[in-house]
Amino acid sequence: MKLALKLVESPFVLEATNESGISIKMDATEKIGGKNKGMRPMEVLASSLAGCMSIDVLLILQKQRQEVTYYEVSIDANRKDAVPASFEIIHLVFVFNKEVDLEKAAAAVKLSHEKYCSVSASLNPEINIQTEVRHQS
Repeated sequence: MKLALKLVESPFVLEATNESGISIKMDATEKIGGKNKGMRPMEVLASSLAGCMSIDVLLILQKQRQEVTYYEVSIDANRKDAVPASFEIIHLVFVFNKEVDLEKAAAAVKLSHEKYCSVSASLNPEINIQTEVRHQS
């Protein structure tokens, strides 16, 4: 895997591009001069966890012939009040259409988090990653 990160606008607007030319913008908080033109790096990290687990979960459910027509993950991440301000808790709520068997969905989420998700495996084990599975309201 090779990526390129470049400054696209001063002082902190950055763009990361992968080998396929797909990019994502990041920026610093406005408190230190950021311009709110991209996600914060920690937001990208929390989103990456949800995205990685989602690919696993959706693939597992597809193999179990669960028809997913609605899917969403709500991410609530809390950081320590310290330097560095690393994640303390990441709470992920996986929401599915009513036809999806929640027991199968919960098992898929657990399997992803504990076995398959590379992002999850790369995070500090001290981070409390909490998951919840529910139907769309």
